[in-house]
Amino acid sequence: MIVCIHEHYNGRENKRIFDFKGELSFERDYFYQYTKKSRNEKLDCFRIFSDKENKTHAIANSYFIGVDWIIEREKAIYVEPKLNKECETQTDYLKMLFSALQHEDVSKHTHDLFEIKWEKPTIKITRQQDLLTPLLIVHFLNMVKNIVRKGLKKSYYKVENNLYSKVKGKVLISQTIKHNLVKNKPLNTYCTYDEFGFNGLENRLLKRALSFIQLYLPHIKNLQTDDYTKEIFNYVNPAFISVSEDVNLNDIKHTKTNTFYKEYSEAIPLAKLIIKRFGYNISNTQQKTIQTPPFWIDMSKLFELYTLGLLKDRFSNDVKYHFKHSDNELDFLLKSADLKLVIDAKYKEYQKYKVDSHDVRQVSGYARLNKVYKYLEKHYPDSIDCLIVYPDIINGYENFKKVDLKKVEVENYQGIYKIGIKLPLIK
Repeated sequence: MIVCIHEHYNGRENKRIFDFKGELSFERDYFYQYTKKSRNEKLDCFRIFSDKENKTHAIANSYFIGVDWIIEREKAIYVEPKLNKECETQTDYLKMLFSALQHEDVSKHTHDLFEIKWEKPTIKITRQQDLLTPLLIVHFLNMVKNIVRKGLKKSYYKVENNLYSKVKGKVLISQTIKHNLVKNKPLNTYCTYDEFGFNGLENRLLKRALSFIQLYLPHIKNLQTDDYTKEIFNYVNPAFISVSEDVNLNDIKHTKTNTFYKEYSEAIPLAKLIIKRFGYNISNTQQKTIQTPPFWIDMSKLFELYTLGLLKDRFSNDVKYHFKHSDNELDFLLKSADLKLVIDAKYKEYQKYKVDSHDVRQVSGYARLNKVYKYLEKHYPDSIDCLIVYPDIINGYENFKKVDLKKVEVENYQGIYKIGIKLPLIK
């Protein structure tokens, strides 16, 4: 049994979304926590509240989407992206990621975006319910695009060949006897030696993952119809024509990457995840149902990255992401020729002029840090203006390119501004 609900982004627990009856194996309220490694925060993906007297249970969820066990091997919860009832649309989380990854340096901030619980039993879902694989694919294709743009890496790799009238490298005696001497080919010798070129293990692993993706893409509606995945795949695929996809399971599981090649060190783990996602069997890309390990995607983190991409579209490197000082970590600091702002991204719904007072206190506290004053080249008692960015599907802006970021001041506060941005939607 799978309990299906929609993601919620009001910043507080969305209690009693869905009630169901039955015996659960725990007596107290239960919640699953997701840990953000970058900030060491523990966040609730969902909670279950139990009414022992009536033997009913209510599920509360926040801003995570994914699938997980409520009772292992019996009941599961599936949370899909936010549904906007006013315009009958759903948040297109893939386009949010694609938009953010247009800036190469954003990819290094994606390590907290999702969590996969490989150690847990798999859950059976339909292909259209699979939220994780499309996200991995969009991320992977963008990384490979960056690699192809700069040129594939050449490296030394082992080759085995049956050479005629010459010897190269190390002679493989058993293969030579079996394939040549026994068959009366005395001039042939099986040898193993190193070659230098594009057919190294890393490129072969990327090519193998691309083969999985090629078979999988036509079956996913919102990936098949959107041009961005087609264009990227058609751009990167020709670069691997001369590369073999011959890799064994041991290579996939134990490949190490050279940190000198930044793009490879980020793309190889994604390639492994995609191949592992299909159980290392390419025929599984054709299945209508999928056995998936429990996973969670942090939509709050994705909204941060989406906002970062939009800010970089206008301000480029004038935006600093995750500015740290002691135990404080700001979302964004903007230091441009005409604007100096502390910016915080909140995945919440706000009223016209109001925001959560806790959010105002948080961003105001960041604006009082000595290190922030120093970075922005400001001097106390001059104040630093603050901006809160939030999703507004109906009245928000498409981007920040020609927008006055100080247009809407938060009611009852000085120097605190807010701006809503639209999210990509699927009708």
